[in-house]
Amino acid sequence: MFKYRDEATAKKILDKIRDMDIDYTFMHVCGTHQDTIVRFGLEELLKDVGVEIRQGPGCPVCVTTSSEIADAITLARNRVTVCAFGDMMRVPTTIGTLNDTKSEGCDVRIVYSIEDAVRMAKEQTKPLVFVAVGFETTAPSTCVPLQKDVPDNFSIYSCHRICPPVLEAIFEMGETKVQGLIDPGHVAVITGTKMFEPFVTKYKMPQVVAGFEPLDILMSVYMLCKQLNEGRCEVENEYTRLVRPEGNPKAMRLMEETFDPVDRTWRGFPVIKKSALALKKKYEDHDATKIHEDILAKTPFVEPEAKGCRCGEVLRGIIRSEECPMFGKVCKPTSPSGPCMVSAEGNCNIAYRLGSKRL
Repeated sequence: MFKYRDEATAKKILDKIRDMDIDYTFMHVCGTHQDTIVRFGLEELLKDVGVEIRQGPGCPVCVTTSSEIADAITLARNRVTVCAFGDMMRVPTTIGTLNDTKSEGCDVRIVYSIEDAVRMAKEQTKPLVFVAVGFETTAPSTCVPLQKDVPDNFSIYSCHRICPPVLEAIFEMGETKVQGLIDPGHVAVITGTKMFEPFVTKYKMPQVVAGFEPLDILMSVYMLCKQLNEGRCEVENEYTRLVRPEGNPKAMRLMEETFDPVDRTWRGFPVIKKSALALKKKYEDHDATKIHEDILAKTPFVEPEAKGCRCGEVLRGIIRSEECPMFGKVCKPTSPSGPCMVSAEGNCNIAYRLGSKRL
């Protein structure tokens, strides 16, 4: 399970947690953390020492709403080239998927970066829209081409979200009772650790920013347990090899100069104030919501979820993927009912691929 040299260290950390004689529930908001937890069997090891780990809304494709995907489908069906990352292509809606739209003969393309989309736009005169998805980790990369000379036919449909507002929504909704939070290391590389400090003040929530190796996860859990047992409540940084308190000031400044925070619905959540990123007015010539406003007005209504799909509850940490009655039966990676089974960072996809329970 572990590399040989890590096994003894893992055992020491787990023994120290066991010695605390605790019963805690923590949450993380990162698909990569979930992959590590399931891949290396950490869930079972931590339960054995009194710690339950729940996954929150840490998958950017998963939190993108059906209505946003329906917008992209509508653009493609109205002779606009639509470029998106691979996971977005298979997310189902009640009007189909982007892959279905491509099979109809519409111009829908998988790209690996926004630079791919810019290059494609330069090679044609037809309008091209890049569907931008991701948290603070990927949002700066969306900003970069706009600082350069992008073609007039290129625009961005921003589905970017930011972490703090959804964490606040989880705490305010009160559906999931957790005693500590494992903060996403890749987000903190950009934002720094200070972004998470308001949750200490307002919600008395101990937090640890964690890396992505098995020992990172185990150590972050130990640090949270230690905080709670000592009556402390602060933001600690386990991922010191990459995360600094100030984060990446250049990337943060680029985001502030390019985006405005706006209110938006997340999959499984109501409208969350100032939780998404929209292009500033000075970039409206490359804002798909402005350029293609007439087309987007044609987007049909889509149901938030497929009938029976419980992705929303999975994203809020209320249920485990395996508790959904569709998991492994109707809903599989080859025939997904919701985005949590589509994306490689989705809890259901991870549970199906790597989990010990097979239905």
